[in-house]
Formats: sequence, structure tokens, C-alpha cells
Amino acid sequence: MTEEQYETTPETVELVYLPVVSDATEALRTRMRATPAGRLQNAMLLGAAGLLALVLVGSVIGPKGPTLSGTGLWAFGLVLIAFLYLMVPALQGRQVHRMIGPQGEFRAFVDGAGIRVVSLHSETTYRWTMLTRYAETRDLFVALTPDRYGIGMVVLPKRGAADPGEVDRLRAALDRYSTRV
Repeated sequence: MTEEQYETTPETVELVYLPVVSDATEALRTRMRATPAGRLQNAMLLGAAGLLALVLVGSVIGPKGPTLSGTGLWAFGLVLIAFLYLMVPALQGRQVHRMIGPQGEFRAFVDGAGIRVVSLHSETTYRWTMLTRYAETRDLFVALTPDRYGIGMVVLPKRGAADPGEVDRLRAALDRYSTRV
């Protein structure tokens, strides 16, 4: 795959990168923070953890004294919720990477038409009407579909840019054609 195979313009920003597990994990966590459904799920998990923590503290320092069987059950519930909150994106990130990792080097082309992502086994073009929002992290830009779940997303690692100026151009393109969340 060479750049000459794809029509580019002076506006086009190109990223070249190998996908890594941390990209997928960070993108999934970002989607959870950036979408209404993800924020609701996070709030429910944190609320359940807070409620369990209160019950756990109450069972330990309550008027009848500590009850080990009840305390153990509540502690297990608290650990389970913490596991779901912290580990599920990491496990999902590994699964996603197992699918995209074997595709080798990725090239993403971002311009006024949208985002085109090319790899060894696939080529996908997303028009801006499909990717109406985006989030930025320290290492990534994550373009998201307009649905409340952010079902579709495109991960654009900043390390794929040829130089720091290209990251600024990419940010400007995303600001021009979609909305930062």
C-alpha cells in the first residue's frame, strides 16, 4: 500500500501507525466518557459501588458489630463492581486488538470528504455525516457516530502523524467537520 494509490489534497492529513492494545482500550474508555449511554453506565456502576461501600461500612460499624459473612459478601460485590468499571475496557481492548492487529500497518487519511482508513485487509471510508463528534485524549483522537451509544468510532493515534504540526492540522480538521465532546 502506497500513498500514491490514494488521491490526497493539500488539506489531507495522513497518519501511519501500527495498532496497539492501549489504543483500543483508551478509545473504549473515551467512548464511555463521551457518550450519554457510557456516562449513564459509569454513573450506575459508581453509584452501585458507593451504595455497597455504605452498606459495607454499616455492616462493620453497625450497632450489632461486624458480621463477617455479610461483610464478605458486600466486599465481594464492591470488588466486582470495581473490576467491571476498571477492567472491562481493558479486556474489550484486547479483543478489539486481536481483530485489527493482524491487519498490520494502518494509514488514515483525513480531509474534507471524511476519514479513510486503509490496512492490509480493509479499506473503509467514513463521511463526516457519519462521524459528527470526536474526543481528544493525550494520545488519540476518537471520532464517534452521532448515536447516543457511539457504536461506531474511528481511532486516530497521534503518534501516526509525521510531525507535531500534523496533529494540529488534524485537530483543526476535526474541529471544522465535527464537534468536540
